[in-house]
This record gives sequence, structure tokens and C-alpha cells, in this order.
Amino acid sequence: METSGKPKKAVRNMKNQQDHVIHEQKPAPRVIRLFGKEIPLPQSRGLRIAIGVGLCFLGLLGFLPVLGFWMIPLGILVLSYEFAMVRRFRRRLIVWWERRRRRGAAVGQAKTDKSLSDRV
Repeated sequence: METSGKPKKAVRNMKNQQDHVIHEQKPAPRVIRLFGKEIPLPQSRGLRIAIGVGLCFLGLLGFLPVLGFWMIPLGILVLSYEFAMVRRFRRRLIVWWERRRRRGAAVGQAKTDKSLSDRV
């Protein structure tokens, strides 16, 4: 009877070790993908928010040397990883931009098709 109890205990210990290992895993690092490059963000949520707000605020001073208006969209991008409202705004902007780009590509394709048919 004792031999049958040992495997159960060993299995139970192995399950506890697996649970322990699962809980020790760190969350995946947050990364901003921009123009094919990955820029890592800090793990601290407060620091990410401070960076996003700082970029937006300093972007408003873009008329000054060194600073630039390019900092505003970058700050919004950083903040979109933390706040649902900003994330929805970013996604709507992306959808709008893609529709506009595809519509422009379709119009450009229609113009080239029409010009080709006029030559024949």
C-alpha cells in the first residue's frame, strides 16, 4: 500500500511545482512597433503613462527648437497601451487611414485602367 501512496505524492508535488513555475513567469514585455522597428516600453505602468503624457505635453511646445510636433502622436501611441479610450481612438484612426489609402489606390487604379482603354 505504501508504494501506491508515493507516486500520488510525487505527482501532487510535481503539479505544485508546475503551478509555482506558471505563477513565476513574467508578463510579455510591451513593445511599440513603429515602421518595422520594435521599441521596448518600461515594465512600470506609471512610467509608461508619464512618458506618454510627457511626450504629448512637450509636443505642444513643438514650435521651440529641439522639441517637435512629432512627439504628440508618439505620446498618444504610448498612452494607447494603457487606456482603452485612447486605444479606441488610435484604432479608429488606423481604420480611417487604411480605408482612405485603399480608396485612393482604387481611384488611382481606375484612372490607369481608363487611360489604358483610351489608348486602344
